[in-house]
Amino acid sequence: MHYLQNRWKLEKNVLKYYGLRNKDNLFKNTVKLNKKQIEIVKKLPCEIEEKELKIVTKLLGEQIVDESKLKSTPNSLDEARFCVDCAANDYIIPGLEFDEHGRCPMCQTKEETRKLKSIVPVMNNFPRAKKSRFDVALFYTGGKDSTYLLYYLSKTLGLRVLALTWEIPFISDCAKQSIDNAKRHLKNVEFVTRKISDNDLKVIYRRLYSLSDNTCACPSLAYVLFYPELVATKTPYFVVGNETAQIVGLYYNHMAPKFAYSFYDNKPLNFLINIGRLFTLHPPLKKGQLHTLATMKQLAYGDNPLKNAAGYKNALIGNVVDAIHTVPHIVKPLKSAIRRSSWSGHIPRFVQVDFDEISGGKYDWKKIKDTLVKECGWVAPEIDDKGLHTSCKIEKCKEHSQFKRFYNMQSDMIPFSALEISLASRDGNVTRDAAMEEIKTALGFTLDEPHECEIMKGFIEQ
Repeated sequence: MHYLQNRWKLEKNVLKYYGLRNKDNLFKNTVKLNKKQIEIVKKLPCEIEEKELKIVTKLLGEQIVDESKLKSTPNSLDEARFCVDCAANDYIIPGLEFDEHGRCPMCQTKEETRKLKSIVPVMNNFPRAKKSRFDVALFYTGGKDSTYLLYYLSKTLGLRVLALTWEIPFISDCAKQSIDNAKRHLKNVEFVTRKISDNDLKVIYRRLYSLSDNTCACPSLAYVLFYPELVATKTPYFVVGNETAQIVGLYYNHMAPKFAYSFYDNKPLNFLINIGRLFTLHPPLKKGQLHTLATMKQLAYGDNPLKNAAGYKNALIGNVVDAIHTVPHIVKPLKSAIRRSSWSGHIPRFVQVDFDEISGGKYDWKKIKDTLVKECGWVAPEIDDKGLHTSCKIEKCKEHSQFKRFYNMQSDMIPFSALEISLASRDGNVTRDAAMEEIKTALGFTLDEPHECEIMKGFIEQ
């Protein structure tokens, strides 16, 4: 008896793999079939006749197997196989493969991804702004990462910081308290908070929920809200502080090619782009400004067709953009600010601080938390060992929906948190044991809907 191997799925004329494959086949997740092959695959499981075996010869042993080689997806963490070096396992990442040494693809390719620091320019020091009362701006959520970035920019570097907070209905109690405490501790920071009306937000959330089974629109809606403010204040830099695990996760999710991590240093290509701008009477772009415009235009007008054609479509952002555009008046100020800034050149430069480098070589979650409590009055979440995404009450809803959709092969997007916690343990930001404990107790990798989903549904159904 022959079977279609677990995690392979026939979609039109293509066999598609839902998982993360070993190094040699890392992104080889599709196999195009001819009509005769499709007919045979549709019949599986069955005994394949000898003349049919010749038609599917290239699929035998990999996509088509006998029962003895048929794999299965774990139903729980207890049934999972774990990587020998990190916390990755084939429950939180169904279809995760392992090499002969028991290592996952992320550990197999650790050296190849060592230099993948950011898809925007990296800057750890900033000049004093001459045309603005702010040197830098950032989104501040009260979570671990944004608080550390705020601490570094304001206290370590002594910059004049604009901290922008989008007030979501699901902000955690510890994040609220952390924001209040930061306002008392950090004297050279101006805090600005914006809130979208509940009526508009419910329209956006309902559409997003219908597309993604969750309402997570962060940080996209914050960009829409605050970009006009950044342009108006002529703030020269907009700084993000995503830890490396989050950025490298985009590569393993096939959302960013290796080229994207060095694009900002490609002088010939950036020169050509600026020549094109000069021909259209636009000022040339400084490093980071192209990334700003690309990000804002994506939110205002949708994904670039060339990126989609290249196979790097980001369904997560695509769904958020779709949802945002259900309330057109929210997007109008963004479009206006894009036009003004592109013509004037007053475009905040989108850059990233390297958390590993500014932390002495390693962004150690435990040490960072201790620093934040002492210097900023940061309040840890109730689950003290939680390291990922500490500012939102319903983070488990996003994790659960991404996990379940991928588990059921309804989405080819690997759950973000599954990659991030695995990479963080691989790279030593958190110990393997601590990461495994967080997977068990604090994250939303469950086939049963977490109770936090009632909070989310309660808001959009009011």
